Amino acid sequence: MSHLLGRRAERESIDHLLTQARAGRSGALVVRGEAGIGKTALVEQAFDTAASSGFRVESAVGVAAETLFAFAGLHQLCGPLLSRLDALPDPQQAALGVAFGSRSGPPPDRFLVGLATLSLLAEVAEERPLLCLVDDAQWLDEASAKVLAFVARRLSAERVALLFALRDSGEADNSPFPGLPELRLEGLGEADAQGLLAAAVPTRLDDAVRDRIVAEARGNPLALLELPRSTRAVHLAGGFEPPDALSVPRRVEDSFRRRSASLPAETQLLMLVAAAEPTGDAAVLWRAASHLGIAPEAAAPAEASGLLEIDTRVRFRHPLVRSAVYQGSTPPDRRRAHAALAVATDAHADPDRRAWHQGQAVLGTDEEAAADLEGSAHRARARGGIAASAAFLQRAAELTPSPVVRARRALDAATTLHEAGAFEAALELLTVAAAQPLDELARARLQLLRATIAFHLTRGNEVPDLMLEAARTFAPLDASLSRDTYLDAIDVALITDGRDTVRVAAAAREAPEPATSPRPSDQLLDGLVTIFTAGYAAGAPTLRRALQAFRDESDTARTPGGQSDRWLWLAGRCAVGILDDELAHVLASRHVNLAREAGALATLPAALSSMANVLILSGELARAGELAAESAAITEATGGVPLLHTLVALAAWRGDQATAVHLNQEMLRCVADPDSSDTEVAVGQYAMSVLHNGMGNYAQALAAAGRADETGELGLSNIGPPELIEASMRAGHPDIAASALERFDALATACNTSWALGLVARCRALTSAGPIAEDHYREAIERLSQSRMIGETARAHLVYGEWLRREGRRQDAREQLRTAHQQLSDIGIEAFAERAARELRATGERPRKPTAQPTDALTAQELHIARLVATGATSREVAEHLFLSPRTIEAHLRNIFRKLDITSRRQLRELQLP
Repeated sequence: MSHLLGRRAERESIDHLLTQARAGRSGALVVRGEAGIGKTALVEQAFDTAASSGFRVESAVGVAAETLFAFAGLHQLCGPLLSRLDALPDPQQAALGVAFGSRSGPPPDRFLVGLATLSLLAEVAEERPLLCLVDDAQWLDEASAKVLAFVARRLSAERVALLFALRDSGEADNSPFPGLPELRLEGLGEADAQGLLAAAVPTRLDDAVRDRIVAEARGNPLALLELPRSTRAVHLAGGFEPPDALSVPRRVEDSFRRRSASLPAETQLLMLVAAAEPTGDAAVLWRAASHLGIAPEAAAPAEASGLLEIDTRVRFRHPLVRSAVYQGSTPPDRRRAHAALAVATDAHADPDRRAWHQGQAVLGTDEEAAADLEGSAHRARARGGIAASAAFLQRAAELTPSPVVRARRALDAATTLHEAGAFEAALELLTVAAAQPLDELARARLQLLRATIAFHLTRGNEVPDLMLEAARTFAPLDASLSRDTYLDAIDVALITDGRDTVRVAAAAREAPEPATSPRPSDQLLDGLVTIFTAGYAAGAPTLRRALQAFRDESDTARTPGGQSDRWLWLAGRCAVGILDDELAHVLASRHVNLAREAGALATLPAALSSMANVLILSGELARAGELAAESAAITEATGGVPLLHTLVALAAWRGDQATAVHLNQEMLRCVADPDSSDTEVAVGQYAMSVLHNGMGNYAQALAAAGRADETGELGLSNIGPPELIEASMRAGHPDIAASALERFDALATACNTSWALGLVARCRALTSAGPIAEDHYREAIERLSQSRMIGETARAHLVYGEWLRREGRRQDAREQLRTAHQQLSDIGIEAFAERAARELRATGERPRKPTAQPTDALTAQELHIARLVATGATSREVAEHLFLSPRTIEAHLRNIFRKLDITSRRQLRELQLP
């Protein structure tokens, strides 16, 4: 094929993608390059190759004017596959149905739509391999782009290949597919460029002219084909045009613009209507043309020029033709074209496109057009198209004549942009809204949104005060919203600067009484305010009742987006804060289950990390590692920010110094002020204190624990003192230990749980001597063994054994140290286990080496899958649980069986999994 001259390596890359997919190793490839560089030609080559080798091929093409229509690109790609929708689980069927507008329901989580898409592609690929082609992917609507990026990152063994063609913008890289493998197209070499030019120009060119065209085209195939067509014959014979500094795509676009401008005026207007109509529906084009009085014959010059083809569809020779025609038109002509298209678009079948055309046809303001756009925004939101909803609302605000209504729409648009993650654009619309008349409720909404955006952008210390101001404004208008905002302010203070939490909590005492019977969040607010203003003795019972209310909420109340969904993150941390291991475990588990049931992959990583943190504290490191790995994999697939704090804590408890230090440094690089009391900084310092206490580096443990102790974050401030006390005693600073113990003793007594009382008994033992110390050691072991905290129980045996050895009671010490070493080794707390081993050797006993387990060879994800399969779950059930495809689960199972040297699920169930 002449238009693929010089693309051998690129064709081989695509052939490799197809070969891998055929063999059951799915993959994705992003072909990038400037306009006209040959991306579409490679896509067409991939289509031909795949179709001729047994693949099913489905395709979609991004269109600039379609970027506002949520899931339009995804629907274009998946529409032919929907006959297989019944094979998907009901929640996934519902998600795709709502996204595509074929059924009603609550807006689906975007990544549940992604999971449904992955399942649908995998189901289709069971019959034969599947290639999905997306050309001009830079113009996909945001919802479709994010879903396809998720699918591409989650592909594994489904026999599916995804190929995206993406135009480089020439600006900073803002690819919708970050992290995916890329194939960047460069210009053709000189010999191939000359060969393509010779094929494009049937007459012989002067050598100087040929060399000039080749040089100015810079190897761009479209330029080599098009520039000679826009050059006058006399110049092709040897003349020269003035130098042109435009980029190659701009020169090609200018060439198309000049060619279209030479056509009759009626033809130009018809082409403009075609350029403004993104679906390519010829019937819509002809209805709009009829409204403008354009005869069908007007299309002939455009078709003869090679710029346009019209049959049942409207096709431009190249996307640059479309942009050249649209950008080269005058604003009045563009408004005429959009007005005609609004008339030609069926208001019942396609109300959103009609509203958009109508909005683009307006000069000035128009309430009817603005109201239609607002309706489109609501429909887009109902399908889960947050970004599309924001675009409709933004244009509606621009067209609104009433200042009061304009303010409301601008505020709604800003809120939606914030939800879509477009924080800067949201701030710009807040400025628009603030310049209009606002009632008190709208003013408070604006203040709260400004504060929320500031938190996401800067985590600045001013954010709690902005939230407090909004909460006060809400108080006489909406008691529930006011109380929720006060609770937000406390939560933000805990995260950004825990030392300021007492002041913020004191301000929250102004919160109005609940308008109805107290919700769990109302009780949570009251409990936190009491703890931070009156102390743990007064506040712990109230806070525990609040957390029990979250635990006891009925299933009907626990709906995604409801109270539990919003506040479980904070409630779980508070359970750790009052050292209630049972509540912490229940609330963290419920957070994960709610996110799984809702398919909320945007929030599931945080829920998994929260659960993993609880498991780390309790010493269930293998299970914590599985959840942390799942969280990291989903975060990568969804393009989210990695949650490093859990991985730091996990590495520290495992005694993996290199990993813990590296991850802590990575986490600090992401924090605006590493010297602040930001929660992530404190988490890292707490983890370092655990690591160094395990390794016996007590001075370093003391320094880290001292930094962690500066935080006011509820959970960290209460799990950190035992590390500080142990490190300060071993580093020779009993005064620091005594001060910390005094505070921790009061806290543990107020918490009154086995975890709390066991920890404080261990700390008292470390700071005591003689029989009193021994009594405290025994109490610590007894109380901790009544809790979930197997890691802390093992550490109590360790410090008791160390004390016994120093007391000269070697036989008693061996018993405690042997128990500690066995327990610590079994659960993977390696640094403390080695500390126990050193102590055992000092008593004259050689510690037993941990017995290698077959499961040691499994990755965290494989162990997770093995655990689920061992409970009797089918591959499809495991796939739904882990947001993977059944074929991928089967591939993992084959690896698991090979590593464990077994051949069946029954044998897997018989194994003792850690």
